[in-house]
Amino acid sequence: MILTWLTFLPLVGALALLFTPAGSEKLQRLIALLTTSVVAGLGVVLFVGFDGASADMQQVTSHAWFSLPAKSGTIEVAYRLGVDGISILLVTLTTVLMPLVVLSAQKHIDKRVKEFLFWLLLMETGMLGVFLALDMVLFYVFWELSLIPLYFILGIWGGERRLYATMKFFLYTVAGSLLMMLGVIWLTWQTGEADVRALLNGVGDLDPSTQLWIFLSFAIGFAIKVPVMPFHTWLADAHTEAPTSGSVILAGVLLKMGTYGLLRFGVGMFPAAALEMAPLFMGLGALGIVYGAFLAMAQNDIKRLVACSSVSHLGFVVMGLFALTQAGLRGSVIQMVNHGLSTGLLFLLVGMIYERRHTRDFEQYGGIASVMPVFALFFVLSMLASVGLPGLNGFVGEYLILLGTFEASPLWACVGVAGVIFGAVYLLMCTRKLLFGAVTVEANKGLRDLDAREVGIMVPLVLLCLWIGVRPNQFLDKTAGSIDALVTRIDAARETRTGALELHLPQAPAAPAEAQR
Repeated sequence: MILTWLTFLPLVGALALLFTPAGSEKLQRLIALLTTSVVAGLGVVLFVGFDGASADMQQVTSHAWFSLPAKSGTIEVAYRLGVDGISILLVTLTTVLMPLVVLSAQKHIDKRVKEFLFWLLLMETGMLGVFLALDMVLFYVFWELSLIPLYFILGIWGGERRLYATMKFFLYTVAGSLLMMLGVIWLTWQTGEADVRALLNGVGDLDPSTQLWIFLSFAIGFAIKVPVMPFHTWLADAHTEAPTSGSVILAGVLLKMGTYGLLRFGVGMFPAAALEMAPLFMGLGALGIVYGAFLAMAQNDIKRLVACSSVSHLGFVVMGLFALTQAGLRGSVIQMVNHGLSTGLLFLLVGMIYERRHTRDFEQYGGIASVMPVFALFFVLSMLASVGLPGLNGFVGEYLILLGTFEASPLWACVGVAGVIFGAVYLLMCTRKLLFGAVTVEANKGLRDLDAREVGIMVPLVLLCLWIGVRPNQFLDKTAGSIDALVTRIDAARETRTGALELHLPQAPAAPAEAQR
């Protein structure tokens, strides 16, 4: 029952908050922190006990729910949860980030605290449910549940242009959700099955054209969530206007729901269709890497720069996923975690400096390393992790992705390498403008450095960045069994596709009998 407790304990905490009296903000924060801390403990226990060599779903729980009509017979929808190598790292990342997000909200969330923490805990239930659901209908329920809280967090506690950013986020994500719902209905109707485990092995019976259309309905919905270029325009506005804690959870976990969906339901269920569409999605990922880097270079707002960097970094993940090689898939899974850690760190640090100066304009900074040395230390470490410095977490994921992409397409791998260089350019420029040089703005001379609470939030994330960078196999081994099984299915689809292609190739005409003699 550990997965049930993991998923619904945040919901219990959210409901408990509703019964706290008005004005008891300390009690409300304590309930939220204790709830997320217990869930984080369960997540760590689940990670430690997980058998990465096995490709099977582990800790499975299943209970009948209701029935739906299908093309032939009925569909048995059930409450099914399980975890495998594709989801274990994302589940652990979610549980570890949430107590830090609660702590980070202590300063910048001072109004309607109970409501904010309620939506935050409800969102955790939705996010964990997305990564753990083994039923298509249940997955869609959790997917929608995770989107609603961010709508309110962004719309109520966001910046000056929060209404514009909220409506843009809402329209994009609802459009993606409707496409995905169409795919869920179509898939379950055609197969008469809602169990993800059965669908991973039984979708091959569908007509190839049907598989391709269902794949596209899922892939476009997930691509909007990532977001993949050209669906990326909502992201910078949402990040810029969201409160710091909202930006951290958006970059750290919510965007990974899109890449997880592409891997689990796109590549995993429809490997043949993924092979057909791989050149397009690899190209979009590679172009997103470069375009996101150029967008980041053009920004004067620190937070908007970090937001645009997510387009570039998640372009690596998409490119690696659709390389459809073992190295590319393993690199993409670990890079989802790496992006959540390093970009989450950067958003936290930007929020901390904003709380002191109430501006994110580069022109208002410069030279603050001499005033805030501890802040500068953490910022440089976070920046180097995002750049992909060897010894830190970002290097492992980027190297595996580029290796896997080179096996599939040397051209797109070269574009990805160029993106690494451009990423170093804009992140080093940001660091120079923010930290180094003379202190030219009078207000910056009296800035106080990070306090104990802020350092305590940073330390666990920095340690994880170092741990993954130095001992990556302790994390990669957790994904080995599931990735190997997925590669086997992809190879089988590739052989079938090659055989069908050879069957339809025109044959050379037989030589005349006289010529044979």
